[in-house]
Amino acid sequence: MKVILNDQEIKRVVTRISHEILERNERYDNIVFLGIVTRGYELATRLSNRISEIENIKIPVYRLDVRNFRDDLKSLEERVEEINLPEISVDEKNVIIVDDVVYTGRTTRAALDAIVELGRPSMVQLAALVDRGHREFPIRPDYVGKNIPTSRDEQVVLNLEEVDGCDQVYID
Repeated sequence: MKVILNDQEIKRVVTRISHEILERNERYDNIVFLGIVTRGYELATRLSNRISEIENIKIPVYRLDVRNFRDDLKSLEERVEEINLPEISVDEKNVIIVDDVVYTGRTTRAALDAIVELGRPSMVQLAALVDRGHREFPIRPDYVGKNIPTSRDEQVVLNLEEVDGCDQVYID
C-alpha cells in the first residue's frame, strides 16, 4: 500500500478545486453539484461547504446514483429498483458531476445519461479527486485533484471520513 494523498493534502485539493470552480463559472447561482454515490456525493458536499466558506454562497448538492445507467449491466434483471434520480430540474443549469476516482469513463458516461433524464443543462462539467487514466470513453475531468498514473492491475482506493472513518488515497 502506497499512500498518495493524506488528509491534509485532500483538504488542500478540495480548496483548490473549489477556487477553480469559482473562477470558471460566472454565475454561482446557476451551479448544481451532482455527486455520484458513494464518495462523489461526500466530495460534492465538501466542495459546496468550502465554496460557502470562500464566497458565502451555498451550491446545492444532490446524490446521483448511476447504477441503472451503466452499460456493463448484462440484463434488465440486474437493474436496481430503488434508484431514484434527484427531484430537480437541471434545465439551464451548470451541472458539475463530482466523482471520487475517474478511470475508464464509464461511470461518467452513465452519469451523463442520467442527467439527460433530468433535463437539458446549459453545461456539464466533471470534477474528480483522482484521475488514474485508462479511459475507454473520450471523457476528461474539468477539475482534477491529482493525476495518478497507474497500471490496470493496481487499485486506487479513496477513503473519506464520512464513509470510511479517515481521509486518504492509496494504491494497493
